[in-house]
Amino acid sequence: MAYVITDECIACGSCESECPVEAISEGEDKYVIDAKLCTDCGTCVDQCPVEAIVAGDGK
Repeated sequence: MAYVITDECIACGSCESECPVEAISEGEDKYVIDAKLCTDCGTCVDQCPVEAIVAGDGK
């Protein structure tokens, strides 16, 4: 199951450059992860300074 970025995202962009498959892009208010591209590697989770990236559907 792909990772998701919650509303806690501060749009700093630190996760985008670390994604090895370029699944993260800047959205309107926060960054978003394309579930079809995400390989569940978790690299983005370690980069997020506010812990806004979670596994699954965010619940």
